[in-house]
Amino acid sequence: MKIYTKSSIQNLPISRQEAWEFLSNPKNLKIITPDYMGFSIESGADKSIFAGQIIQYIVTPVLGIKAKWVTEITHVEHGHFFVDEQRYGPYSFWHHKHFIKEIPGGVEMEDIIDYKIPLGILGQWMHPILVKPKLDEIFEYRRKKLMELFGEFK
Repeated sequence: MKIYTKSSIQNLPISRQEAWEFLSNPKNLKIITPDYMGFSIESGADKSIFAGQIIQYIVTPVLGIKAKWVTEITHVEHGHFFVDEQRYGPYSFWHHKHFIKEIPGGVEMEDIIDYKIPLGILGQWMHPILVKPKLDEIFEYRRKKLMELFGEFK
């Protein structure tokens, strides 16, 4: 069983509170997701983030094929971090940690995703061709969108 890790760090010139309010609001995920992903929240985003929260999405990750994605917020330390885990969706395993820490002049946001692709050896073969480039592209879009919304860190 091959588990992959995707990590990303981005600094923004905003307060920890601003970062937390934006990043911990599930409704804002659509803003930082490329339009071609067809991202929509079906349910579960009507309350502030809390451990045990179930959020259902529809995404169109590849070839226009819609997929249901259900995540659970499993851990929350207000203002510092939260964790979402896939309960149902396109991955065999998805564990996404979101960290926010104050640094001089703003905040550092760090994402660490551990994930497994279905389809065994075929999935492992597809990882460098399709899955990893798609995740990199999504995070690059997010990086640019956050800079557009909050400014560039100097």
